Amino acid sequence: MERWFEKRRKDKVLDIAHRQMTLALDTVNDLERALKAFSAGDKEEAKTIIERLFSVEEEIDSLRRTVFEELTKGILPSRDREDIMHLVKRLDVMADFVKDSARSVLILLDYNVSNEILKAFLDMVSDLVKCAAMLKESLKLLNEDPIKAREASLKVEIEENKVDKHHLKIKSLLLRYGDKINPATLMILKDLADHMEDAADSCADVGDYIGVLTVPK
Repeated sequence: MERWFEKRRKDKVLDIAHRQMTLALDTVNDLERALKAFSAGDKEEAKTIIERLFSVEEEIDSLRRTVFEELTKGILPSRDREDIMHLVKRLDVMADFVKDSARSVLILLDYNVSNEILKAFLDMVSDLVKCAAMLKESLKLLNEDPIKAREASLKVEIEENKVDKHHLKIKSLLLRYGDKINPATLMILKDLADHMEDAADSCADVGDYIGVLTVPK
């Protein structure tokens, strides 16, 4: 009976951790939707999406705390606890960067941004979504097929490199049009680009960790 309860507690913490990681990665989809709505001139839709993202972020934080509380009960081997805590913390950081990106978009809704710059951000967030999707696939395969999980984790870095290139392109655009953009707006646009790059970097960090976990013994 005691083993049965231990297994139930173990399954519970793994389920909570999986939900936290999945929700964190899914926030990038709402960021893309918000940017698309902004680009299309639908400010109210963009605000609705961003508010939903903020609500999900609160749930992610709550799940992270629950996971850590459960892990302190010692129901998993020490190494497993460390791995789960690392993955949960890194994805929580990633979700924070997505939230910061959404805050920047929320501020920008009241200002005019050129179509060229908006297009560059849409291209960037599109590859950020691909980066998160590939990481999500890698996490899913971690227990099912470590070899395929490793292969997927390597593709995360490829997508992250694409995001880096978009980041550089946007900075070039901001330099080119800097004298035509309100200084405060320019600062928020730079913050948005930086936060999105940071989110992609966090995805790559988790991908690297999965790569370490799946090194053939």
